[in-house]
Amino acid sequence: MRYPLDFENRFDRTLLFWISRYLHSKLNSLSNRQVRDPQALARIIGTLRTGVDSIETLSRMAKEARNAGLIGINTYYKPLEKLYGYLNDMGLASMKEIDEELISDFLASATAGLSDATKKNYRIAMINFFGYVDKQNGEDNGNAHHYGIELKNWGGLSGKSGTKLPSYMQENEVERFIEAIETHPFQNAVASRNRLLIKLILFTGIRVGEALQLQTRDLIPEGDVYLIRITGKGNKARVVVIKQSHIKKYLHEWLLLRKCDGDLLFCNKKGTPLTQAYVSRIVEKILMQAGIRKEKNGAHMLRHTFATMLYLKKKDLVLVQEALGHASLDTSRIYTHFDKERLKEAASVMDGIAGNGEDDHA
Repeated sequence: MRYPLDFENRFDRTLLFWISRYLHSKLNSLSNRQVRDPQALARIIGTLRTGVDSIETLSRMAKEARNAGLIGINTYYKPLEKLYGYLNDMGLASMKEIDEELISDFLASATAGLSDATKKNYRIAMINFFGYVDKQNGEDNGNAHHYGIELKNWGGLSGKSGTKLPSYMQENEVERFIEAIETHPFQNAVASRNRLLIKLILFTGIRVGEALQLQTRDLIPEGDVYLIRITGKGNKARVVVIKQSHIKKYLHEWLLLRKCDGDLLFCNKKGTPLTQAYVSRIVEKILMQAGIRKEKNGAHMLRHTFATMLYLKKKDLVLVQEALGHASLDTSRIYTHFDKERLKEAASVMDGIAGNGEDDHA
C-alpha cells in the first residue's frame, strides 16, 4: 500500500510515520537468526503496523527489538532518530522540502568526530530510508515524489573524490543578485517581505529555517546595526549582525503590512509561517532574472555565499564557525577550499629546490 508523502498535517507527525514504517520493514527483513524472544519481536512488529505516537516510543521499540536479538536494527534506526530531531529543529513544513543538500548538512553535523565506519553506516541509513520512501509514497492520481538520495560525493565514503564543494556566488554575481532583488516584480503585498527576507539570509548567512522562525523582538537596533537573536539547531542561541542600511527600508514597510500570528516576523497571507520551499522558489526566480546559474540554486546557496566571502575576506575560520552557528570547526573548514591565494602559496613551496620548471631545460 502506498501513502501520500505528507501523510499527516504536521511535519513531525509525517516524519515519525515514515520512520516507523521504515523500521517496520527493517524488522521484517533483517536476519532473525539471533532472535532470542520471537514473541517480543512479533509484538513490536504488530505495534509498528498500527503506528506510534512519539519518537520516544519508537526509540524504545528499537531498543526492545535489539534486546530481543535483532542486533542490526540500531545501524538503521539511530541515524534516523538524530535526523528526526535535526529536521524538526529546522522548522520544515513538508517532506518535499528535504533534499540531498539538506541531508549532507545533517551528516556533516551529526557525524563530526565519528569513525569512518560509523559515518558509512549513517550514509547507508539515509540512502536506504529515502529509497524506501521513494518506493512507498504515492498520490491518488498516481504521482509520487522521488528523492533519489545517493550521497555519492559525501564524506569520501563512496569511493569518489570526497565531500562535494558547495555552490556559491562570486562577488560580481552577488552584485547582480542584489540588483535583481531590488528590481524583481514581486506583488506589492509581499515585495517588502520578500526583499527583507532574502537580504537577511544573504547578509548574515543564517539558515532559511532560522530566518522563518524569527520574531519581531529578535531584531534589536544598536547604533547603525541590528543585532539579531537566532535560535539555531538544537535550540542553540547565537547573535548575528546586519547593517541597518541593508534592510531598514523594507523592515519598516513590512512591519506596517504584516498580519502574522503572534510575534512572527515573516508569514503568508493567512498569518502562518512561510515554507522553505517557497523561499527557495523566490531565490531561484531572482537568480534567473540576474542570469546566474549554479548547480544548487536554492536558498541554502546564499548561506554558502556568505560563508565563502566571510572567510576569503577575514581569513578567520573561528569567525565563520560562530557566524554560521556550526557545532564543529570541521564543518566550517570546507570554506578554506575556496582560498585560491593561499593555495598558490603551496604551489611555490618547492621553489629554489626543484628548479624553475622550463628554464631548467634551456
